Amino acid sequence: MTKPAPRNTAALLNRDFLKAIPKVDLHVHLDGSIRLSTLIELAKEHKIKLPSYSVSGLEKLVFKERYESLVDYLQGFRYTVGVMQTPEAIERISYEFAQDNQAEGVRYVEVRFAPQLLVNYRQDISAVIKAVYRGLAAAAKEFNARPEVVSGKEPAFHFGIITCAMRYFNPSMSDYYRDFHGVHGYSPAKTVFGLASLELARAVVKIRDVEGIPVVGFDLAGPEAGYPAWDHVEAYRYAHRHFLNKTVHAGEAYGPESIFQAITDLHADRIGHGYHLFDHEMITSRDVLDKKAYVERLAQYIAERRITIEVCLTSNQQTNPTIKRMSQHAYAKMREHKLSVTFCTDNRSISRTTVTGELELAIRSFSLTPGELKNSLIYGFKRSFYPWSYKEKRSYVRSLLDYYEKLARAYGVASEE
Repeated sequence: MTKPAPRNTAALLNRDFLKAIPKVDLHVHLDGSIRLSTLIELAKEHKIKLPSYSVSGLEKLVFKERYESLVDYLQGFRYTVGVMQTPEAIERISYEFAQDNQAEGVRYVEVRFAPQLLVNYRQDISAVIKAVYRGLAAAAKEFNARPEVVSGKEPAFHFGIITCAMRYFNPSMSDYYRDFHGVHGYSPAKTVFGLASLELARAVVKIRDVEGIPVVGFDLAGPEAGYPAWDHVEAYRYAHRHFLNKTVHAGEAYGPESIFQAITDLHADRIGHGYHLFDHEMITSRDVLDKKAYVERLAQYIAERRITIEVCLTSNQQTNPTIKRMSQHAYAKMREHKLSVTFCTDNRSISRTTVTGELELAIRSFSLTPGELKNSLIYGFKRSFYPWSYKEKRSYVRSLLDYYEKLARAYGVASEE
């Protein structure tokens, strides 16, 4: 039975209100969030062939509103990654990414990307991460110099960087992976995948500690089926021992066992997507005798430990054709189980969405109450991998919540919970 809409849903759905309130995005890929005009310009500059050299053409052919499958969805990355092969391009893309977030009221963002996909003879892992940092920092500096921010009337814009290891890669995916495969030619493929992840973990810890760059988290992306979390356990142990926060893409295209592995084998602090958390029929282990009980225990574990799930509504529907209506999304069950959830974009350009759009979609599809909307923002703020001290984080989160309450009163959105 559909939950009746709260009496002030209309106020919640005020686009100006949703755009104005301070927001967070904890799951967003830089290479999936490039301005298409910039993609076209950089492609021409670097002589990279595109299916079209107009924004409308790319939206029709590549960056669509609907996709046939996850494979179809991922096609756009070949072009975006292709134009991110110089420090100058990466810095520009990162700067514009921050500006686009700022323009819609996002005050804290954790942007993720796979540095090893961008390494070539012009740039190593350190150069890639530094280029991202320069772009984000320049945009943050400009935004935080605004009089309303300096005066304390509005909260500042801050960011963190999350680096992605890959569950699977092949030599054609980047110069780095080609060379990595080459020097490990006698090792099993899964061993090579794990070694690359460990190398990345070591690199980013050093870059964080020596360079002072706010690398706040370590992620694992790529196909789940056939490429288990365990292959990357040494990388995550290294991250864990060096106080690097951990998130994992899990339950996006595979079942509850993938989420279990992320939590138990990789010490995940957050889960990316988690869409198939409640799909007990996807469990394959013969050791699980009662699949429904397994799922309930897993959900209970996640709830009790406040392991936040980074939910990406639009992206999940685009990559999973079985979701005919957004109300069918697994968020409905996450809500019933009182899980900690924050709404994210995943890929701003490839999914053609924004944080504002994701919040609006959630409100319309699930009749969120003002209290539920506020809680989703609070979970995002509090479960972020904020790069500075806990004391500073508490103060910053307080400023965000105070600003939210101020806007809620101004727009007539009073919490019912």
